[in-house]
Amino acid sequence: MQCVQRRALILPMVALLVACRHGGRTSPIEAAHPVEHSAEAESNRLPTAPRPTYLAPLERSVSETDLDALWARQIMVPVEGMPRRKLKDDFTAKRDSGRIHGAIDILAARSTPVLAADDCVIGRMFSGPIGGIVIYASSLDGQFVYYYAHLQQYREGLAVGERVAKGSVIGYVGTTGNAPPDAPHLHFQVMKRGLGRVWWDGPPLNPIFFFAADGSRRSE
Repeated sequence: MQCVQRRALILPMVALLVACRHGGRTSPIEAAHPVEHSAEAESNRLPTAPRPTYLAPLERSVSETDLDALWARQIMVPVEGMPRRKLKDDFTAKRDSGRIHGAIDILAARSTPVLAADDCVIGRMFSGPIGGIVIYASSLDGQFVYYYAHLQQYREGLAVGERVAKGSVIGYVGTTGNAPPDAPHLHFQVMKRGLGRVWWDGPPLNPIFFFAADGSRRSE
């Protein structure tokens, strides 16, 4: 009986010593049975590479801390199969009103899957004369808003309030709204969350400097 009690005391101590010896690294047992992390925990991990220098217009309400926080999200190109090297930076392109584009247009074949650039919550879905079929989604921490416009259609079953994982299909590339009918593309915008009720209308950030991965669909 005493031997059994001693073993019950010794085993936890051995486990503690092993953990200390590994310096907090994953043990072979843990590697064989990994702990499942939530999508939110995955997206909040610190990036391994330093943030690229931001070279675009920036409103005063956006701080370096905000830029660091967006880089930590490690967002992906939101069009399936689209590599970062093929993106065109038209964030500062002038529009008829004199304002800048404030977003990037990602050209792709009609009906190409549009992906969630980040783990997010779907906040608004509607169709209008300018953006056409659109989606506004908020990062899980509520700090950033992602705007997808000119969609051909939504992913079947997508709904406001739905929590979506990075890389999941949310819609399809199209030409709705004021997009040229012969140039299907995704109008993609990233914003710092706006104040008050207009949370979807905050200062824009050029996503070109924050893409950490090419467009790759998440396996369901």
